[in-house]
Amino acid sequence: MQVISLEDSRVMMLDQTLLPGEERVIVCEDTECIAEAIESLRIRGAPALGIAAAFAMAQTALKSRGKPREEVLQRLRETHARIKATRPTAVNLHAALDRVMKSAEESQDAAEAAVREAMRIYEEEQEASRRLCEHGAGLIKDGDVILTHCNTGALATATLGTALGVIVTAWRQGKKLRVFADETRPLLQGARLTAWELVKAGIPVTVIADGSAGYVMRTQGVTKVIVGADRIAMNGDTANKIGTYSLAVLAREHGAEFYIAAPLSTVDPGIESGEEIPVERRSREELEFFNGRRIVPEQAEVLNLAFDVTPAEYITGIITEAGVLRPPYEESLRRALGV
Repeated sequence: MQVISLEDSRVMMLDQTLLPGEERVIVCEDTECIAEAIESLRIRGAPALGIAAAFAMAQTALKSRGKPREEVLQRLRETHARIKATRPTAVNLHAALDRVMKSAEESQDAAEAAVREAMRIYEEEQEASRRLCEHGAGLIKDGDVILTHCNTGALATATLGTALGVIVTAWRQGKKLRVFADETRPLLQGARLTAWELVKAGIPVTVIADGSAGYVMRTQGVTKVIVGADRIAMNGDTANKIGTYSLAVLAREHGAEFYIAAPLSTVDPGIESGEEIPVERRSREELEFFNGRRIVPEQAEVLNLAFDVTPAEYITGIITEAGVLRPPYEESLRRALGV
């Protein structure tokens, strides 16, 4: 499945807002098209957002070939600023922009350096996903009942995936699993995307309403909850799709292990705790309407949080390409990052 690619100076993306009903590729010829795709969640998932940001910079660089160095850098700075403004929580996006910008600024051939760094980010994310999935699959046993939230498969990473990639890898190893996928309100990434990916992989999946997760854990014998991440603080506090924190609390109550699966690129070495993570608030319209019909009175206030932050104390382990990290995360994350 080709989720995102760079062809010449065009960025091609699978429009995830149309799934599972239609598979359509968006062809972006400029930065604004990519920015809109990110803001509208046509492309989503922390690693995939990092790749999209890198490709936006590469596109600008490719279109700037032959221009004076300062002009190339100025165009890259403009792209950097526009893409950075799209999603505040996903650290991969910001880190990718900064990496490409830094490489361009440090090179005499800014355009070529930007393209090389963008492709390096793409290749690194693919390799990180492969290794992460192998480490995570080692945690899964025959007969495990796994609950997952939002979408963390190939659609979110442009390769195997993170949490969902772990599940798919374990299944391919021959392990017998039961998988429950939260619908993930309000945009239903679990019902639309996770279920679609699992069905395509031939893995039985049961979609449940978000509010039923606790009762499903109690009555269906859930053994593990595995989710992704959009930003991880150096103490292990983790930001992920809204509803994740509730699952972590419920997992502890019901004796289920709770794992985060994310590449090290999702760790933000610049923040010590989850209190420093900015939590994106999205438009009230996402909650006010369903299928074009108003379901919330206009006079009501609406708080549409895209993410929440799960304290490290609720996390059994963090699955990364460097292995499964365990508490205390202040130590294991620093070792894995080499800082």
